[in-house]
Amino acid sequence: MKIVILDGYAANPGDLSWDELKALGECEIYDRTQPSQVLERAAGAEVVLTNKTNLREEQLAALPQLKYIGVMATGYNVVDTEAARQRGILVSNIPAYSTNSVAQLVFAHLLNIAQQVQHHNEAVHNGRWNQSPDFCFWDMPLLELHGLKMGIVGLGHTGLATARIALGFGMEVYAYTSKSPLQLQAEIHKMELNELFRQCDVISLHCPLTDSTRHLVNAERLATMKPTAILINTARGPLIDEAALAAALNAGTIAAAAVDVLSEEPACADNLLLTAKNCYITPHIAWGSSAARQRLMQILIENVKSYQEGKPTNIVNK
Repeated sequence: MKIVILDGYAANPGDLSWDELKALGECEIYDRTQPSQVLERAAGAEVVLTNKTNLREEQLAALPQLKYIGVMATGYNVVDTEAARQRGILVSNIPAYSTNSVAQLVFAHLLNIAQQVQHHNEAVHNGRWNQSPDFCFWDMPLLELHGLKMGIVGLGHTGLATARIALGFGMEVYAYTSKSPLQLQAEIHKMELNELFRQCDVISLHCPLTDSTRHLVNAERLATMKPTAILINTARGPLIDEAALAAALNAGTIAAAAVDVLSEEPACADNLLLTAKNCYITPHIAWGSSAARQRLMQILIENVKSYQEGKPTNIVNK
């Protein structure tokens, strides 16, 4: 069986091993693959593994030997899953491998904004504490999370982990979710989406990117938020209309935003969020802890093994 990995570097920049995967068949591993290189590299492969390299209908049509696509992530919007289904190509993903790491980054961003950690660290290193007449100083408002309303859009594994951390900080937790109230623990309250945006002090996005969720955060919804509200996105960039968010931040419609994902990655130099007020951006690192990537690799190998054994798991296009 020929296995081709189109873009393995992000998941394994050299600190992990591909040996278990190599033991499953003839294995070709590429760090990165440009769109123009996909067909040449995937030619003759029965199994193709991809992280962020797109596989669309026209490419699938040109790869007659392809039987299985393993997406090396939880989100699988990089693959045309319906076109794959019609051609009998199985598509799997890797669920829940980065749950705790992503929830952790939500609060890394939130605590940075609440306490202005980055700002005050820079101020200390610039000598401003040394020049203070008092034993302490701060020049930005400091925010206590206890008692604030945390709104979570999407209550899957990561949304639920985020909710539990929020409860630990004494926040009130509300969720927009397809789950019924009876499926939620008592401290998590179900709320409709528009109401959640109106009422909550912090909103964290944890839903998949679909046609219905693209630009879920738009100018109209941002206009309903509190001027003190904080928006956090560690899910998918296109969930947010970035021009609308930049305008809202610059106008003071909301207080701050923190994003680990953008509509185009790496960030384009002209992305309006790069210059927007109170916008905190990290370069898609929420999933990248060593522990999370080790889990990713292990589930990836188990997915391929299960396919080989005729009992495929984590299939997203049945």
